[in-house]
Parts: sequence; C-alpha cells; structure tokens
Amino acid sequence: MDLLSSLVSPGGRLSTSDHASVVSINIFVALLCACIVIGHLLEENRWMNESITALAIGLCTGFFILLTTGGRSSHIMIFSEDLFFIYLLPPIIFNAGFQVKKKQFFRNFMTITLFGAVGTMISFLIISFGSIELFKKLDIGPLELGDFLAIGAIFSATDSVCTLQVLNQDETPLLYSLVFGEGVVNDATSVVLFNAIQNFDLVHIDTGIAFQVVGNFIYLFISSTLLGALTGLLSAYIIKKLYFGRHSTDREVAIMILMAYLSYMLAELLDLSGILTVFFCGIVMSHYTWHNVTESSRVTTKHAFATLSFIAELFIFLYVGMDALDIEKWKFVSSSPGKSISVSAILLGLVMVGRAAFVFPLSLLSNLFKKSRNEKIDFKQQVTIWWAGLMRGAVSMALAYNQFTRSGHTQLHGNAIMITSTITVVLFSTVVFGLMTKPLIRLLLPSHAKSSQNACSEPSSPKSLLSPLLGNGQASDFEEGSLIVTPRPPSLRMLLSTPTHTVHHYWRKFDDAFMRPVFGGRGFVPFVPGSPTERSVHGWQ
Repeated sequence: MDLLSSLVSPGGRLSTSDHASVVSINIFVALLCACIVIGHLLEENRWMNESITALAIGLCTGFFILLTTGGRSSHIMIFSEDLFFIYLLPPIIFNAGFQVKKKQFFRNFMTITLFGAVGTMISFLIISFGSIELFKKLDIGPLELGDFLAIGAIFSATDSVCTLQVLNQDETPLLYSLVFGEGVVNDATSVVLFNAIQNFDLVHIDTGIAFQVVGNFIYLFISSTLLGALTGLLSAYIIKKLYFGRHSTDREVAIMILMAYLSYMLAELLDLSGILTVFFCGIVMSHYTWHNVTESSRVTTKHAFATLSFIAELFIFLYVGMDALDIEKWKFVSSSPGKSISVSAILLGLVMVGRAAFVFPLSLLSNLFKKSRNEKIDFKQQVTIWWAGLMRGAVSMALAYNQFTRSGHTQLHGNAIMITSTITVVLFSTVVFGLMTKPLIRLLLPSHAKSSQNACSEPSSPKSLLSPLLGNGQASDFEEGSLIVTPRPPSLRMLLSTPTHTVHHYWRKFDDAFMRPVFGGRGFVPFVPGSPTERSVHGWQ
C-alpha cells in the first residue's frame, strides 16, 4: 500500500505529503468502525450481512469522495495485491481452520476435495475456453491465451460467506461442512492454478504442460498440507514443553499468532500454497496447541483470531466498494459501456454454467460411494451448494488486479474492461445473490425441518460467550478450563448411526497412544500455580 510505505520520513517526522496519508488512515479506520456499528444494528434483520454492509458503505464513501475531488478519485487508498495476500488473507484462512468442526470436515474430506479441487478445475476449463470463444466476438482488446486462462482461475474462486452466515451447522452439518470445506480448498486451487499459469510457457502448450500443471497441483497440495501440520505440531510441542503460561500468558498468545503467520510465510517462501498451509496449521493448532495453553490464553486466542479475520474481511469489502467507483478505470470503458456490460453478463453466465457442470455430476458420483442415506447429498442440498459458489469476492479481486493492473492502475483498454467487469461481477453476485440467499435457503431447507443427520454429528455446543469457537467433535465434550459439559447422545443411537470401526476410530486410537503424549491436546491441562485452570481442575476432581 503506497501510503504506508511513505508514512514516515527519514528523519522520523511526518512530512506535509504524509499528512494526507495519516488522514486517509484515520478515515478508513473510522469507516471500519461504521461498518461494525451498522452491521450490529442490522443484526436482527439478517438480510444484510457484514460483507454487503461494508460494500454499501464503500460505495457511498466512494461517491462522496468523487464529489469532493471533482471526479478525480473515488478511494483513499491504492490497492496492492501484496497487501491482500500477505496481510489480509492469512488471518481469514487461519481462523477458518482454527474453528472448523474437524470431525465433519474429515468425514467428508473426499467429497470436499472432489468439489474444491476437481470441481474447480472443471469450472476453470469451462470459464477459460468459454471466454476465449465469446470474447473474441466482442473484440475487447489484445488478450493472450495466458489472460484467458487467468480469467478462468479468477472467476473459479468462490466466496461462500453469505451462505455460511445463513446455514446452521448444527441443523445441517453435512451441508455446512461441504460448503465451508469446498470454499477453502477452492480458494487454494484457484490461486495454485493462477500461479501455475504465470510460471508455465503457454506459447508452446501441449499435453505435457497439462500433466505438469496437474502434477504441480498434487505436489503443492500435499506439501502445503504437511508444512501446515508440522508447523502446528511444532507450536504444540514448544508450548507443552516450555510452559510459557507459568510466567506470562501473553507469550503463549504471541507464539501461537506468530507460528501461524510463520507457516503462511514459509509456504510463500517455498513457493507452496500459503492458503492450504495456514488452514491446516489452524486445524492442528486447534486440536493440540490450543489445549496446551492456560485457560485465559484459550479465551484470548479464539477471540483474537476471530477478530483479526473479521477486520480483514471488512477491510477487503470496504475497499472493493470504494474501488468500484474508480473513475480512472471507468474512463477506459466509457466509450463502449455496452461491451463492458456484455462481458460482465458473459462472465456471470459462465460462472453459473461452470458451477452446474460439476456440482450435480460430482454429487451423484459422491452419492454412489455413500451407503448411509444421511450421508448422501440430496437435490435441494446440491442446489444450495451450487448457489453458495456463485458469489465472487476478495480472492477474485486480488487475482484480477494481479493480472490486469500495474501498481493499482490500468493502462490498456482490454485490461480496464476486465477489471471493471470483475468489479461488476463481484458487486452483483455479492449484493444481489447475497440478498437472495436467505429466502432461497428458507425455501429449500425450512428451519423447522431439523436435519436427520444430527444423529451422526457432533453434539451441539451452547451459544455462549464462553463456549469454545472450536467444534472439535471429540468423544469427550468436556473441555478442561471451559467448564462446559455438552450432553452426549445415547450410546445405542451412536452405535446405530455410526460404525464402530471407522477411520476416525483408528485415528483416535493412534492419537491417544502416540500423538497426545508428545504434543498434548485435549486432556492435557498445563499446571500454573494459582491460575483459574488449577482451581477449575481441582474443583472438578
């Protein structure tokens, strides 16, 4: 971000030009506060979520800045994709892994991977080759093969936030797990595809290049996952052995935050997928590291990670709203507004076709391997999954800026059309589709119809401020230090709803015998004299 790089002069004093930067930062922070306040006031409505609220405030702010600057500018900051990928994306993805219900996620891992990886590849191919055929007829500019493939990667990246805010993961655990898991794997796949397009020679493309891209993706997926898991295990081992909490809980919180961020930056340094790495680091940290810290650190970390993620998401959508009115980009397409509208409509159509081309066939394929009726994806759930992936968000914006702009500016007519079209698709899909999400899901999945899958899901946790954000789904629902006991389903129902010897059963045996003695985890209570943890443990003995 240009304004931050020149904030302080060499002498340590703010120069006259830097004063404007400080003013910009103050305004932007004030707008973030406004998003939170207005979002709170609209909480009961739930037709408006934080994403739409931030977009609306960004649009209003951009319009006001346009008026005050005489049409010269609409935003107070210059976007940088580095700002997004290095500072804003890591807390969002890490928090997603940190609070995921692991039992549901891994139970449906193959289906999630099928949708998130194979499905994204199908969508990528349809959007890429569809845009090649249709955009040539519009003559939007000298776009090359790499640009069209980049378009496929850009518009394959979904944003399922609106749908997840409406779904209840206790009522529809299977559906929530699939939508949530596909969203994370989808983002990682889209970024990996985008980077692969940048790195491979597309002039002499052949079958070998295609196999290289697939092989590179498999390598990145496995390597990134292992790196995230290893970093999470290292943090658990360090905190378990050194007992930071006996001197300072601040050190526990600091080492968790820094190790999480280190996993992401290590992945970027090694040219791996930082999204996958930090996501699986979050999963491992929630399973081991989080249980090794003191009670006060547990409360602090779960709320700190959620807060950082929340602010990052607001920041992104607020900026997108302001940038939508950037006069510089729209000047390039003002001579042919019909062409820009046509490109946006084509992209939306390709997105919808690309989603349908894999959601319904892959759902049928997944159902073939599911014996239990409760584990199968019915048609209404398939429609919900299809709809959840129609919205586009911050990842699409960041990749579009990376491909079609230089330092936040657009100089070519074709590039300007692609940027404005991306903004149009993001705004339209987020606002229009987002507002339609709640009534659609109410129609498809009536709230009074409790999912029969509850029998085989983790027990619900109380919606309390002190209840863990982590739906661990472990056999024991008592979390030491949280003083919350969740009722367990009858043993007979558990036996009838899930087989005795499952993958999870064998993993639990391995985890209890080998992993937890070394890395800690549930059941490990750090002994800190005089701490609330010590008193709570002795109180329950």
